[in-house]
Amino acid sequence: MEGARDAALSPAWVAGAGALFIFFWASGFVAAKYGFPYAEPFTFLAIRFVIGSIALLAICLLWKAEWPRTVRGFGHIIAAGLMVQSFYLIGVYYGIYLGVSTGIVALVVGLQPLLTGALAGSFLGERVSARQWSGLALGFAGLGMVVADRVTLAGAPLAGFAMAALGLVSITLGTLYQKKYCAAFDIRSTVAIQNLASCVVMFILAAGFESMVIHWTGEFLFALLWSAFGLSVIAITIYYWLVRRGAAAKVTSLIYLSPPTTALMGWAVFDETLGWIALGGMAVAVAGVALATGRK
Repeated sequence: MEGARDAALSPAWVAGAGALFIFFWASGFVAAKYGFPYAEPFTFLAIRFVIGSIALLAICLLWKAEWPRTVRGFGHIIAAGLMVQSFYLIGVYYGIYLGVSTGIVALVVGLQPLLTGALAGSFLGERVSARQWSGLALGFAGLGMVVADRVTLAGAPLAGFAMAALGLVSITLGTLYQKKYCAAFDIRSTVAIQNLASCVVMFILAAGFESMVIHWTGEFLFALLWSAFGLSVIAITIYYWLVRRGAAAKVTSLIYLSPPTTALMGWAVFDETLGWIALGGMAVAVAGVALATGRK
């Protein structure tokens, strides 16, 4: 039934969902900048997933979401969630926490659409056309222009780069795994289960490696609630819905629009400067995504 309803949606609805996804996905870096001065990464993420889990369980109960009927089904959902949510966030957030510049992290995880395109054939049987490859390459070039002024190797430990690489590999393989093995499950219960699993992982890591000290401020509460609802509930649900509807490489190319959107948010919220190279990169990234997602 869900597939039939999805098929009836107009391209405008899909485009709107994509724009909403980019807005919330891009806000993750802004939320981290607000929240990390007041709590360590695993502690912040653990509380974020607690709030997200409570909200999602309430949604599942109110809207009578269907739950997997087998242990294997739960296993597939948890495996995908650990890759797309837990390990990806560990890689990105802890890489930044260890001193890797946000520009480098954005470049590393920005390889996801290209890596997804390279693996989509063997994992999913999806073919990436020459036009789509051109769009993916152009999108990555635009991303590089946007983050160029934030790219620096100074002072970053090797462990930080390893964390960024972990984030890249995790979200790529997790997206492919989600599309291949979890497409038949209710997205609402899927995201709820994955938030619960990620919550357990983050609490274990926070207890083992962090002080778990939190400085409760207005900025921290804003970052926490925005991350919990905007990212752990809304963004990831839309992401899975888009992946279910379209080719993996095409959908993940939307992530090229995340750094430009983040840059605009930084300009609006933190009064960060936007140079001509970054502005040009935004245009290049948009052109790349248009090539990658457009019809032949």
